[in-house]
Amino acid sequence: MKLFDRLLGKLAYIAWDTKEGGIRLQECENLKQQQYWPNDKITNLQTEKLNRLITHANKTSKWYQKIIADIGLDLSQHLTPNDLTKFPITTKIDIRENIQDFISSKYNADAMPKAKTGGSTGVSLNLFFDARCQKLRNAAQIFSDSFSGWKPGVRVAAVWGNPPTPRTLKQKIRAFLLDRMIYLDTMDLNPSSMGNFVTRWKQFQPEMIFGHSHSIYIFAKFITEQGIKDLRPKGIVATSMMLLDHEREVIENAFQCKVSNRYGCEEVGLIAVECEKHQGMHINNSHIILECLDEKNQPVAPGQAGKLVITDLNNFGMPLIRYRVEDVGVLSERKCSCGRNTPLLERLEGRVADFLKKPDGGQVAGVSLVERTLTKISGIEQMQLVQEQLHKILINRVKGPEYTLNTDVQLIAEFRLVFDESVNLVIHDVTAIPQEKSGKYRFSICKI
Repeated sequence: MKLFDRLLGKLAYIAWDTKEGGIRLQECENLKQQQYWPNDKITNLQTEKLNRLITHANKTSKWYQKIIADIGLDLSQHLTPNDLTKFPITTKIDIRENIQDFISSKYNADAMPKAKTGGSTGVSLNLFFDARCQKLRNAAQIFSDSFSGWKPGVRVAAVWGNPPTPRTLKQKIRAFLLDRMIYLDTMDLNPSSMGNFVTRWKQFQPEMIFGHSHSIYIFAKFITEQGIKDLRPKGIVATSMMLLDHEREVIENAFQCKVSNRYGCEEVGLIAVECEKHQGMHINNSHIILECLDEKNQPVAPGQAGKLVITDLNNFGMPLIRYRVEDVGVLSERKCSCGRNTPLLERLEGRVADFLKKPDGGQVAGVSLVERTLTKISGIEQMQLVQEQLHKILINRVKGPEYTLNTDVQLIAEFRLVFDESVNLVIHDVTAIPQEKSGKYRFSICKI
C-alpha cells in the first residue's frame, strides 16, 4: 500500500505540476544542484536575481521607486548584495500603512495569490505574491521537506490549527492524490481528541508527522504517558514555532525518529531548514538574502544574535527588500558535515516581541528563559511569561505531575538570577497556556 501511495503521489504531482507549467519540478531540480555549488557561484546567482528584482521594483513599485531615488542608487551599474546596505529596513508597519505602494503596477492585486499574517507581534499584514513566486516557494518547501524523507503523495499526520476541509470536487481530488493528511486540530488538544487521533493514525498509517513544534511536543508527551509505542513515522517536520531542545528530546523519544526543524514565514516563504545531520538550519540562499543586524542595523559577527532581515529574490508581485521579519537569530561560519555548501542559521532566539525588558535597560530572551527553567525545575508542565509593565512579570504556570510546594520557590529563585527585586514576579496558576487563533503558542510576550 505504501509503495502504491508513493508511486501514485509522484505521478499525480508530476501531472499537476506539468499542467501548471512545470515550474515546481524544474526548481526542485535546480535547488538540488545549487545546494552543492561553491560560494562564489551561489553569490553570482543571488547577484543576478537581485539586479532583476531591484530594476523591476524601481520601474513598478512606488515604495521602492522613492527609496532608490532618495539613496541615489545608480542602476546603470551592476549591483552586488553589498549594495543592499544602502537600502533602509522595511518594517511591518511600512507595509501595513503603504500596502498599495509596495504592490507592483505590473500585477493585478485581485488576481494574485494572497496571504495574511496572524499579527502575533502586534501587526497583522495582508501579503501578495505573483503566481510564479508561489510555485517557487512550493518547490523550496518540497525540496527542503525531502531532507526529512517527505515526498509528494506520502501519508501525513498533521498537527495543525484550523485544518482545511476540502469542499469542491477539485479540492477533494487533490486531497486524495496529493495532500494525504489526517489532522489533529491544535485548537482542540485534549486527551479525548489525541486518543481519537491515535486511533485514526493506526488506520491511516502515515509515514510523516508535520505541524506546530509545541503541539507535536504535547502529542508526544501524551503518547509517552499513555505507553503508546507503535506510532513510528519515518520523518518529522516541526515548524511555525521555535523548537526547544527539551521538546525535541521528548518528541524524538516518543516516536523514535529525528525531528527536522523548518523555519519560514508567510512574508517570504522558506528561510532555513535542518538537513539529515541536524547541525543547524541550511539557509534558502537561492531564494533569499538573509542578514543579521544589531540595533543600529549593522551586521553582527557570526555567532552573535541579531535581527533577521530578508530580501525576497522571487516576489515580483510585491517586492520586499531588506524586510525585518521580527525574529532574532544567530548566523554561523560552520559548514554542515552533510557536504552542502549552503550557509547555516545556527539557531533562532525568538521574536523581537519575545524579549523581556529589564529595568537597567537590558533584554532577556524570554523563550530561552522558559526553556532553561523547564529543564532545571521539575513539576512544571508548561509556562508563559507576560510583561505588561517594566517592573512586573506574570508567570503563567501549569503544574506538572512532580509539582510540590517547593517548585514555585525554585521557580522564583531561577528568575531572580535574571531579574532583581525591583521586578515583581507573579505566578498565576493556570490549567493550560492559551493559544493564538492560528493554534500556535507564545511562551513569552512583552507588551512594553
